[in-house]
Formats: sequence, C-alpha cells, structure tokens
Amino acid sequence: MTTRRTRPAPRPPEGTPPRAELARQARTVLADAVRIARWAADGAAPGTTPPAALEHAAAALDISPEQVRSGWDRARLAGLVELHGDTARPGWRLRAWDRDDSAVLRGWVALFDAWSLVHPAPRGIESTAVAEAVEAVPQVLSLLQLSAGPVTVPALLDLLGQRVAELHEERCEVPYGPEPLPAPAEPAPTAHPPALVARLLDWALEGLADVGALTLGTGQATLTPLGNWAVWVKLEQICVAAQSPAGNIEQAAADMLLGCARLTPGPARAEYRAWLAARPVGSAVAELLDVARGEDALLRGLAFEALRVVGAPAEPEVRAVLTDPSLRPYALLWLAEYDGRDPEDAQEVLSREEATWLWVDTAAAVADHGETGLLVRHLDSAVQGTVPALLDEVRAVGHPRTVQVLVALAAAHPDPALAKAVRKAAFQVHTGGS
Repeated sequence: MTTRRTRPAPRPPEGTPPRAELARQARTVLADAVRIARWAADGAAPGTTPPAALEHAAAALDISPEQVRSGWDRARLAGLVELHGDTARPGWRLRAWDRDDSAVLRGWVALFDAWSLVHPAPRGIESTAVAEAVEAVPQVLSLLQLSAGPVTVPALLDLLGQRVAELHEERCEVPYGPEPLPAPAEPAPTAHPPALVARLLDWALEGLADVGALTLGTGQATLTPLGNWAVWVKLEQICVAAQSPAGNIEQAAADMLLGCARLTPGPARAEYRAWLAARPVGSAVAELLDVARGEDALLRGLAFEALRVVGAPAEPEVRAVLTDPSLRPYALLWLAEYDGRDPEDAQEVLSREEATWLWVDTAAAVADHGETGLLVRHLDSAVQGTVPALLDEVRAVGHPRTVQVLVALAAAHPDPALAKAVRKAAFQVHTGGS
C-alpha cells in the first residue's frame, strides 16, 4: 500500500468575515431578486415577464419596472427561479434561502460569474473585444485580491491592457500544420487602442460593482468582503483541480468515471470533486446524466456516485429524470439520501419492480466489469426471498439486459440445478415464452 499526503483544508484570507456574515451580505445584494422570484414563483407572472407583468410586479412590490426587470434577470442568473415553458417555478436556492447560508452563497457566486450578463457591454464595441475583456477579468480580480486593499485604476488598466493584448495575439496567431495556399494579403490585426481598453475596464468594474463584488472610489477599486472571498474560492478550486489524484481532470465524464471505477470510495470522491471543480456545475451535472443514460450500467451507477458529491445544485436535474425508467431507481435513492435518509435504509423508497430493475442493472455492471464470484454473491442482495421468485420478477421487469445477466449468472453459479433454472429463465425471456 502507498500513502498519499492529503492537502489540509484551506483557510480563507485573514479578515474574511464568517460565512454567516458573507451570506447576510449576499442576501442584501439579492434582496430585490428574492422578492421578485417569490412573487413570480407564486404564479403571479409567466416566465417571460412581459410589460404588463412588469407593471403588475412593480405595483405589487412597490418598486419601479426597471427594478423589476433587473431583479428578474438576477433571480434567473442566481438560480432563484426556473423557467418551464412560460411558467416560473421556485429554484432550490429560493426554497432554501432563509435557512441555508451555503445556498445563498452559491446563488451569489452564480450571479458573480454572470456579471457580464447583468451589466451588458456598451454598444459599438466588437464582440471579440468584449470576449477578450471578460476572459482577462480574472487576472484583474486576482490583483485586487492579492493587494488586499484599494488598487488604482491606472494599475488595473495596465494589467487589463497587457492581458487583452496577449489574448488578442493568441487569437490571431497562424495555427501549426501544413502551410496553406497563398491568400490575398490582408492587414495584420492590431491590438486594441488604449481608449477602447479604458472603456472595457470601466464597463468591467461597473459590472462587478453592480453585483456587489467590488466598490469604486475616485480613481480606484476595492474588492468587497464577498468579492474577496469569491476570488479566493475560485483560486482554491484551481488548486484542487491541479491536484487531481488520478489525473482524470481533463477527461470527459465517461473516461473520468472509468478511471475511478477501481478506486476505493474516498479517493474516488476526491477525484470527483477535482473533476467538478474544473467545470461549471450545470454543465458537469448534464454531462454526468448523459453518461448515465448510456448502455453501460457501471457508468450509470458511478455517475450517480459523482452526483452525490455535487449535492444540492444537482437536485432539480436529478428530480427531472424520475420519469426515465432506466434512471428512476438511481434518482430515487439519490433523492432519499439527499433528504437525509441513511443509505442503508434508502432502498425502502423503491417499489418492488424498481428494486428488481436495479438488481438487474447492477448485475449487468458486474457481468461487464466484475468477477464471476461477485455476480454469484449479488444474488444475496435481491429483495426476493428465493431464486424462483427472483427469476419470475426479473422476467417481468423488462430490463434490456435481462437475458445477458441470466446467461452470465448461469455460467458462473456452481450449483448445477440452480444454473439450469437460470438458463431456462434466460431462454424464456429470449423467446418470449413463459
């Protein structure tokens, strides 16, 4: 055996307020968004908030239509509401808003990540220049965080200008590969003029101030406690991702899960956390569920193990797959454990048919990736008390891998009589007989 040195839990920068205080500040920033989200989630307005609904909300909440429009956008970006067609429903963060500081901080960080949508770029600036500025802003925020105090606008302008120029140059580089055919000469792209970079910096600082990440003074900018904490969290996520234990951080979800298949639970969870930290949570959850919908039963089970590491942000997506027969048993167990049920008791939420379907799916994973002895021992985990009862219900449940599972079990089982009964059941399923 080898020992792996674990990284101690990082501490936030000195002077960072407690999480409860950070959550209080986040609630203040999002107060209007929460009011509008609750109003809309009560069925008072369709999700698109047309002008009539804006005026209705403004009158009901005693705020201006412009505040309604701004608050609505923030509520959507912070995950406080979910749109289902033309209907607005409360998001999980809204339901947990008053009692869960972590949900509040996650909602604010989602808004922080979307600052460029909250505060659109000025008209007349090319989209490529805007994209380069957005990509360069993390370096600006890192400087503000490392400075632990006000930073002058000229210093920020110099850094943004350098980073935007680097990104501009990278975008315009000639790619490696076979030399292309000569083309008509075109003027080489030039770096953005200083006046444009200054406009981009003003826009970025105003946008970050608009979401509560920093404050603006005369010729300087300072991160708020929320902004300072958020930048520190982002930097820590990068460090975690860089320490991926098994080196699967850059892999697609399916390859990452296969790489974790032979890890014990602790190292596997560490790998899942590292993989998740390197991706936006929404796209990571969607990718894991796409893998779970595939034909590999092992990956299906592992995908839901990774989703357990995601926790609350995955709840809406997991709940949405309850209508998918192949995912329903896994989703029910996930939701039961998420609601606080002991994993050993979570099986009670499954119906007899769902438990049987899950037994077959797990047997398929063992047959494809495990040892024959595991498949024989898997018989003991069936909810049915006898093998004949199990075979009857397995034949009725309609799992697409039933025949293969029964054939593999018959080949693996040392009892000739039982193996014969299992082979007969496989034949009956295959031929549609009884």
